[in-house]
Amino acid sequence: MAEVVRVLIADDQALLRGSFRLLVDSTPGMEAIGEASDGAMAVELARQLRPHVVLMDLRMPVMDGIAATRQICSDETMAGVRVLALTMFDMDEYVYPALQAGASGFMLKDASPSDLVAGIRVIATGEGVLAPTVTRRLIGNFSRRSEAIRPAPRLVGLTKREQEVLVLIANGLSNAEISGQLVISLPTVKTHVSSLLAKLHARDRAQLVIIAYESGLAERGMPT
Repeated sequence: MAEVVRVLIADDQALLRGSFRLLVDSTPGMEAIGEASDGAMAVELARQLRPHVVLMDLRMPVMDGIAATRQICSDETMAGVRVLALTMFDMDEYVYPALQAGASGFMLKDASPSDLVAGIRVIATGEGVLAPTVTRRLIGNFSRRSEAIRPAPRLVGLTKREQEVLVLIANGLSNAEISGQLVISLPTVKTHVSSLLAKLHARDRAQLVIIAYESGLAERGMPT
């Protein structure tokens, strides 16, 4: 039997915590193992309970969700804990710091229950997830700042095909969509993604998105 996905819920609003717990506990293969009302408590419970996924509100008292995410993701003893950042606001100033802090995904609180459950499952497998609207805002934001972006040395060593795959990941395409776009098999796409994660020392897909933008590769587009 597949392992049950253990979820820690961190939100300063008790009603939302209760709603998230109900959703998680009513989903086969998932279990809510704890609740935190602030970021400091989220870090402590993550250290104690070792959840697979932390649903992390970014706006909380005592310690905000971005700082809590940074502590969790930088702690080697919690290497298996993934963070799915949640906020009511589709705004760049929340998205980018959360991903830089190590969040494996970012979703809005008004996402449908099915989308949120799917996001938790994806995060638990070690991949990353971004809401489509968030990806589009990132693209627009970095396009406006393109003149200040310089190629990152860590992109040296990537093949042309790997760069193509990285650009498409940064644009929010799934493995299946990348397969269709580049006319290559799905197993080949997965091999390229695994190679990118290893070469770029990225935790997951969301971190590949950050690297693609910070290097300027996402803004430049497909290599020629």
